[in-house]
Amino acid sequence: MTYDDPADSGQVLAIIAIVYGVAILVSLLFLVAYYIVMSLALSKFFRKVGVESWIAWIPVYSSWKWLEVGGFPGWLTLLSFIPGASIVVSVFLYMGMWRTGIAFRKDAGFLVLGIFLPFVWLFMLGGRETEYHPEYISMAGFPPPIAGYGSVPRPPGSPIF
Repeated sequence: MTYDDPADSGQVLAIIAIVYGVAILVSLLFLVAYYIVMSLALSKFFRKVGVESWIAWIPVYSSWKWLEVGGFPGWLTLLSFIPGASIVVSVFLYMGMWRTGIAFRKDAGFLVLGIFLPFVWLFMLGGRETEYHPEYISMAGFPPPIAGYGSVPRPPGSPIF
């Protein structure tokens, strides 16, 4: 018994195409939903730390500003365009999240939440009951934020780090 009937293979190909189409559609819907939730969370967070909230809706620029709030240069975001180098951006973002957590009086356990559920981390820090004290970052021995409240303007020609 062989299954070389062209009508059967056409039906199989149609079913495969439908399955792939549905998978792509579901993935796109998930990405759009994640983008909206993350942008809403970032806009609340940016409002709390003194960055204009509309920046949260611009993909690369929002990461740029988020790094600057954590005290790192925003141009590190451009490394995301190099294959494999986005891990570097993630590491610097997590270190910036640690520094930002210090300004909100949060501990290392809260950073773990930020690593695995960043939108929850952002919503919680952007909420009404939290207070942002950027001076605590300097008191902990780290440089102040580059953007937002507590940022110190850098003179032209000063080192980036």
